[in-house]
Amino acid sequence: MCNSNANEKIRVRKLNRTDGALIENIVDIHLATFQGFFLTFMGKGFLKQMYSVYCEHEESGLLVAFSDSDKPVGFLAYSGDMSGLYKYMIKTRLIPFAWYSLGAFFRKPTVFMRLVRALLKPGEAKRSEKYMYVSSIGVDPSVKSKGVGSLLMQKLIEEVDSSLYEYISLDTDADNNASVNSFYIKNGFVLNNTFETHEGRKMNEYRRSCK
Repeated sequence: MCNSNANEKIRVRKLNRTDGALIENIVDIHLATFQGFFLTFMGKGFLKQMYSVYCEHEESGLLVAFSDSDKPVGFLAYSGDMSGLYKYMIKTRLIPFAWYSLGAFFRKPTVFMRLVRALLKPGEAKRSEKYMYVSSIGVDPSVKSKGVGSLLMQKLIEEVDSSLYEYISLDTDADNNASVNSFYIKNGFVLNNTFETHEGRKMNEYRRSCK
C-alpha cells in the first residue's frame, strides 16, 4: 500500500461503529485542515455527530490514516448515497444537530439558510447512475506533503466496487486552490464541471472512473 520511505509506517483502515473514541481525533484534524470553512464554523459538537454518522450509515464510511504510533494523521469521508446519509443523520441525530445548529445560528443568523441548502443539495444533485462521493479529506498539518492524502485516496479507489459504482466524484474550490486541484489530478481525477454556489464560490467537480 505504501509507495515511498516516507509512507512506510502509515497504515489506512476504515473505521467502524466501535471506533467512536477516534471521532474526536477526526474532528481535530478537520478543524486544523479546514479553518474558516462553513462546517468548521458549526463547531466541534456538530462535526462529531456528523462524522459519527459516516461510520454508521451502510453506504458511507470514514477511512483513517494512522502513524506508526497509532495516532490518526488523516481521514477521508465518503458516501455512495449522500441523500440517504443526510436522511439518516436527521432520523438518528435530529436533536443534537438542532442544538448545535442553534448555537451557530445565534453566532451568525445567516448560517440557517446555508445549512438548509447543504441538507437539500444531495437530493437536488441526484443522478441516475450510482457514484461514490468524497465529502471531505483532511490531513494533519504536521504530516503534510508526506503522501498521506494520496494513501487515503488510493485506499478508497481500491475499496470501491466497480460493479456498483460508475465513478468517484468530489468538489473543491476552483480559485486560489491550485495545490488541491493538482492533488486530485495527480490521483487520476478529471475535471468534469465548474459551477458556482449560492454563496458565489466557484467550484470544480472532478470525477474518476471506476471502470
